[in-house]
Amino acid sequence: MQVMLSKRFYCIGDFILILKNMENFDTPRKITAEFFGTAFLLAAVIGSGIMGEKLSPSNPGVALLANTLATGAILAVLILIFGPMSGAHFNPAVTLAFLIRREIRLGLAIIFISTQIFAAIFGAIVAHLMFDVPLLEASTQIRTGPGQWVAEVVATFGLLATIFGCIRFRVSAVPYAVGLYISAAYWFTSSTSFANPAVTIARSLTNTFSGIRPEDMPGFIASQLIGAVLATIVFGWLLHPKTRNKNTSI
Repeated sequence: MQVMLSKRFYCIGDFILILKNMENFDTPRKITAEFFGTAFLLAAVIGSGIMGEKLSPSNPGVALLANTLATGAILAVLILIFGPMSGAHFNPAVTLAFLIRREIRLGLAIIFISTQIFAAIFGAIVAHLMFDVPLLEASTQIRTGPGQWVAEVVATFGLLATIFGCIRFRVSAVPYAVGLYISAAYWFTSSTSFANPAVTIARSLTNTFSGIRPEDMPGFIASQLIGAVLATIVFGWLLHPKTRNKNTSI
């Protein structure tokens, strides 16, 4: 019992410390953190896809593995760097979830989402510059259908579940848990787990391994938002049980 309580208070202490650290950063710095975090994320997603395809042109499985490893790794690093500054959302679905939970103001949420979308496109351009491909080009990669839409609901639901669960029980694990979850979801979802509207928009502008046709983008984004809202509702209930009576045995 004492061990369980000590772990609980350790995690709460971690969370309070992070919140205090975030208070030290003003709004322009938080926005800048979201910009660089999202831009680096997209540069890694698209750049690793291009590299994987170049090195294994006849083996898309190897290219996907390279894409997976780079994405999972960079997510952990970026959350470690920018988490104490902005919360490391890098994702409009995550920002929407925290808005629903009333943990971010509406005005700041709108700025975050706008920044994430702009930064994602910028990150795509940087990746294209590095690999000498057209700066922006509409993708021809077909990603549509009920199976992939369900996959995006599941992928985004799971991402938010990972974030909420770690915040509740071990906030210091968020960077690693998110990186591991996305790495896994690349392979168990038919959509390869976009789980991020800003990422989806940027990936519609790259005609490379990680692209998605612009006409397929709305279905993905709608599915991601549904997954985010569902996760916020379910875990808002699941992770906050009613306080036990003092006389109730544990």
